[in-house]
Amino acid sequence: MSVPTVDPAVPAVVARIAGGRPLRAVWANEIGGTTWRIGAGERDAEFVKVGPPHPEFDPELEAAKLGWAREFIAVPEVLGAGVADGLGWLHTRALAGRNTIDPLFSADPGPVIDALGIGLRRLHETAPVTACPWRREPLTRLSPAALAELGAPPPVDRLVVCHGDPCAPNTIVDDAGGLVGLVDLGELGVGDRWSDLGAAHWSLEHNFGPGWWPRFLASYGIPDDPVRRAFHRRAWELG
Repeated sequence: MSVPTVDPAVPAVVARIAGGRPLRAVWANEIGGTTWRIGAGERDAEFVKVGPPHPEFDPELEAAKLGWAREFIAVPEVLGAGVADGLGWLHTRALAGRNTIDPLFSADPGPVIDALGIGLRRLHETAPVTACPWRREPLTRLSPAALAELGAPPPVDRLVVCHGDPCAPNTIVDDAGGLVGLVDLGELGVGDRWSDLGAAHWSLEHNFGPGWWPRFLASYGIPDDPVRRAFHRRAWELG
């Protein structure tokens, strides 16, 4: 994901939901989707994520996952979801806070690194594997060449309910860097916890630079596993 460098055209469904309220594009993703923020204040902010048909964006499925996960961890409240004019859309109420790559934390990322580990561990510990109706199977999306590069996966360490996209912008924190909740749960499903941890390792370096992995692991609460970490990080990069 990235911040749009130019103002995109406002889709009709976004304009309809905004109803004249302030509106701006805040994220653009690699599959042609855009996330829009509605509202001027923090207390009444809403988001609408829109995108073309794609295996990685099913707004009604993501709405179902958010509704299921909110029993176990703070996630956005779903206000609506559907398809309009060839675009999928998901309308949510914002969690009160900032994502962890907000400039407020650039001078001292330490507290938000802790929040990233705490948030992921909380999801993994509290969401029940036996009750989750979805599976996290990222290897099924890889090309034969990518699978050949990866080789045989290591044995599963521990099955948990994975976030599926645990990159830094998908954790929301308060102004002190304390955990508020998680967003963007469209890939949520049961899988090896190192599927999430490998992706988190990539995100830490991408968003904060080298050197933060030990602190993240300390907040998550397990020792490193270089073999599983390397495999699942590379699977994330190839996906």
